[in-house]
Amino acid sequence: MQTVTIMLNSINDVKAFVNTVNKYDFDVDLISGRYAIDAKSIMGIFSLDLSKEIRVEAHTDDAGAFFDEIKGFVVTK
Repeated sequence: MQTVTIMLNSINDVKAFVNTVNKYDFDVDLISGRYAIDAKSIMGIFSLDLSKEIRVEAHTDDAGAFFDEIKGFVVTK
């Protein structure tokens, strides 16, 4: 499992993120506080507090291409 932290600031960000996640066969979860939802579910994402950072967990050993595609959403500390 590999993780990064992201921000989804608009409806278009959520749509673009879900479209990207759906290209991949492995499971991706979004963790916000005590909630964990399927990153392929646009309705699930809208149930989260999008004003806060969200942790992305990719359940695969080879998520390099996926993380490259979502780098525009990644929060750098």
